[in-house]
Amino acid sequence: MKLAAAASTLHKWLALLVGVQMVFWVASGLFFSVFPIEQVRSEHRIAEQHAALAPMPARAPSEMAALLPEAPTRVTYETTSAGEAVAVAEFAERQPILIDLNDWRVVSPLSADAAVQIAAAYIADAPRVAETRLITEESPEYRGPLPAWRVAFDDAEGLAVYVVADTGRVAARRSDLWRVYDALWALHIMDWRDHENFNTGLLIAASFTTLIMLFAGIILLPYRIKLRRRAG
Repeated sequence: MKLAAAASTLHKWLALLVGVQMVFWVASGLFFSVFPIEQVRSEHRIAEQHAALAPMPARAPSEMAALLPEAPTRVTYETTSAGEAVAVAEFAERQPILIDLNDWRVVSPLSADAAVQIAAAYIADAPRVAETRLITEESPEYRGPLPAWRVAFDDAEGLAVYVVADTGRVAARRSDLWRVYDALWALHIMDWRDHENFNTGLLIAASFTTLIMLFAGIILLPYRIKLRRRAG
């Protein structure tokens, strides 16, 4: 009976300590199970025609040499979601350079209008654009290449598309569903600042405490069953 009393006390106080976090774990886990990750990532909103590789123009090396400050480490020829043929020149220690292959001119960093055109073409049946904002710092909502244009659409899903200013590539899609998912994920892994670190000491401590609480409950189980049989 001493073991049962100790297990009961331990179970009760540890449950009070981690009970709220257990609710967060179960509720967020249920949410993750209900909503497919493809829907959370707004993959159903992507238009069929989007950025793709394009063949290298015959005169690309000679035409490009005059536009670049130094030899690039990599050059990719692409077609943007807006249908423009471009080249993306990447460097070891400087920002990429975007070149319009139609008239061989540098178009990076993109203007707000150009970013809107790319984002609107990327989204199927794109609604009206509500806001366009240049992002220069990372946040829980976006951790991709910077600077990037955040093109927010006026629709029921609260969709926003991030277009990288130096490459014209769409780096992320964010919706209200994604934001709820991200907030629950932060609660689930107990990283309320960055929403991505699931190796924190706090999470390990909470998980270990919960495990002890469960073991205490398992120890109590036969005693509780025995007491109920006696009462019956």
